[in-house]
Amino acid sequence: MLDVTNIRRQFPALQESYNGRPAIFFDNPGGTQVPQQVIGAMVDCLTRRNANTHGLFETSARADAIIEGARQAAADLLGAQPDEIVFGNNMTSLTFHLSRSLAREIRPGDEIVVTRLDHDANVAPWMALARDTGAAIQVVDIDLENCTLDMDQLQSLLSTRTKLVAVGYASNLTGTINDVKTITEWAHQAGALCFVDAVQYAPHGLIDVKEIGCDFLACSAYKFFGPHVGILYGKAEHLARLHAYKVRPASDAAPDKWETGTKNHEGLAGVTAAIDYLAELGSAYGRVPFSAPRREKLTAAWVEIEAYEQMLIERLIGGIEVINGVRIYGISQRADWKSRVATVSIRKEGTTPEQLASALAAENIFAWDGNSYALNLSEALGVEESGGLLRLGLVHYNTLDEIERCLRVIERM
Repeated sequence: MLDVTNIRRQFPALQESYNGRPAIFFDNPGGTQVPQQVIGAMVDCLTRRNANTHGLFETSARADAIIEGARQAAADLLGAQPDEIVFGNNMTSLTFHLSRSLAREIRPGDEIVVTRLDHDANVAPWMALARDTGAAIQVVDIDLENCTLDMDQLQSLLSTRTKLVAVGYASNLTGTINDVKTITEWAHQAGALCFVDAVQYAPHGLIDVKEIGCDFLACSAYKFFGPHVGILYGKAEHLARLHAYKVRPASDAAPDKWETGTKNHEGLAGVTAAIDYLAELGSAYGRVPFSAPRREKLTAAWVEIEAYEQMLIERLIGGIEVINGVRIYGISQRADWKSRVATVSIRKEGTTPEQLASALAAENIFAWDGNSYALNLSEALGVEESGGLLRLGLVHYNTLDEIERCLRVIERM
């Protein structure tokens, strides 16, 4: 089991006082805190490697090395090759960027499949693409009781007209994990591409794009203990084939042609450091030698992280279930907990999500209320007009004691 006390010492934000008291960070689905080595890597970049790329002088060579290192680290994280990794501001901007290129291959009458479970960053870009090209949008419904995809309906929507299936790996609002491998297989059988939004899954489990088989997958480093940088995986043949919108002097080779303008070099230094932090957990707690390949250490790290987070899920859901008037939106049955991440959204009778979030904030417990940009899901659940949901998002630096404090506030409301 992870030594969470020692892990927490590595995160400066967890040692800070806010309004004179320590804080509990349950706002993690919106962005996690970062370990000291991420901060140090970014400071080092700005101090010793602050230059633009491809120059014939030392600081420029160091900047080139940062990009190369970050591309390899991201490839190790996702099970990809370095030339299949594209960096950008965030998942949303990368998805819009890709959708513009894919629009050149979409025709009137073609169809794009999205889901009611997804963050709008994996819906709105494809709706815009359909609007601009005359394609049709097909929407996969959910089971309202446990917030899982209607897989039978999804399969029935696929046809020779389907050109793209866009699906989330895990719901940012209810924590549901989708069977993205099966969905990718179905998409390919129909002759369609598959795009996976892995932003909410990336802090909780191992991603293997080759095992999934997806054509594209996006995530954001600030959701897995890094800085604000977006990461897009694309199969090498797609990145080479598709047209990228760029300035003329920029390289025509992938993945460089997809990275418009100067990249966030200090952010990329932080990306590498965040991934190395996770890999070190695999060595420290997964009994993998520190000299082992990074991917091997990451694989071991996720085993330990998932085991610890299942314990957090058990305490959080178990504690919520005994509070009168509280409803959990999403998977709550113990037998199905492996099909969710440690993000739990609720409502309580007699209060609004905003009131709950405000009461928690008064106790220095940070949590989000609203729709969390999962607009389709909030509307489908019938809570959009009444304030959405209160979202409690846990990661491996959270503790059972923090959960107990949170439960006491919810109960007395």
